[in-house]
Amino acid sequence: MKGFAKLCLAAALLFATAPSFAQKNIPLVYDQEFTGKNFPAPEFPTVETAKEVKTLPDPFEFSNGKKRVKSFKDWERRRSEIVRELYHYEVGEKPMTPKDNISARLDGNNLVVTISRNGESLEIKATITYPDGDGPFPLMIGCSGVGLLPGSYFKDNGIATLSYNFGQVMAHQQKRGSEPVNKIYPELVENGAYSMWPWGVSRIIDGLEILGAKARIDMKHIGITGCSFAGKMALWSGAFDERIALVIAQEPGGGGADAWRVSETLGHVETLGNTDHHWFMEKMWDFQGEKTALLPYDHHELAALVCPRALLILGNTDYEWLAEEANYAAAVAAREVWKKFGIEDRMGYSIQGGHGHCALPRSQYPEVQAFIEKFLLGNNDANTIIMHVDEKLADKDVQRWIAPWAGK
Repeated sequence: MKGFAKLCLAAALLFATAPSFAQKNIPLVYDQEFTGKNFPAPEFPTVETAKEVKTLPDPFEFSNGKKRVKSFKDWERRRSEIVRELYHYEVGEKPMTPKDNISARLDGNNLVVTISRNGESLEIKATITYPDGDGPFPLMIGCSGVGLLPGSYFKDNGIATLSYNFGQVMAHQQKRGSEPVNKIYPELVENGAYSMWPWGVSRIIDGLEILGAKARIDMKHIGITGCSFAGKMALWSGAFDERIALVIAQEPGGGGADAWRVSETLGHVETLGNTDHHWFMEKMWDFQGEKTALLPYDHHELAALVCPRALLILGNTDYEWLAEEANYAAAVAAREVWKKFGIEDRMGYSIQGGHGHCALPRSQYPEVQAFIEKFLLGNNDANTIIMHVDEKLADKDVQRWIAPWAGK
């Protein structure tokens, strides 16, 4: 009996200390780009018919207002509604490209993905930097470079890296109709960059899938990161592609994680009305200024699209334009989604000043490393319960933005 008692005690300790996702059996990542693609789109109120919501909208309430998400099994459908709303109001629909239209090859360590459509083709090239060994390796995709941590960190920890050259799809300041992606999708000329840049990321992942073992990439452990406009890119890419296991959005600002409604109450910041027109659809500006409160959603729901996968949001209070109070409010609001499903260890935020823009301070290294260790390297002992803001934000009452629905 003593041996049996020890076995029972060991089992009890295992379940007591194991992360909540092991108990809940909620996936860490998916093998599909968009699991909710077959759900119908919701109705889209116009600026004349939309209901004004001055706090952050309830992410659990279905778009018709008749039902709320009760359990995780409801989330896939609700998530599909938020995706469609972001398509409709902000960036345009990200096309789903059939695998039959895609080919991939490796030239040494250079990945080449070719997408063909309507007699035209587009090539996306990216160099994969592999660590020593045979793999398969976790992969970190960097939007405009992988500058989050010292370069040696990834190689030393057995993680491959890939720098996404987004200009092969669409320029930073697109000329509508003249971008590379317009050759194969001329009908999407009105789309913003934040639907088409993520489309390019998804095609890279398609290419890795097509190559299979030849790519030497662990497809269940793909992360993406970026800073500033590329931090937005990383967030939108991870929100729209459920094959990405970890998103680290560094200083993404307005149009990224920041809640538009909160930004409207702040100073000289990137509000909906003064963000970059190249990145979004022009009709989004119908909701600028006081009309922002008429949007059926806000960007805490963009962040929540990453759930149940892992998300770390980083901020920098030294730059007014980044509107970190709006980032903070959105992060707190979004985290309620992970919390509801008992997997809050998969979502964290750290907003600190005292450093340059996109220059991650050493104080944040352990937080970033914890998320990478747990969600790319499988170290379940890594502590990812991270909710850190500096003194500039500590006294901000962000709970008022979510009070009508949080905890229900």
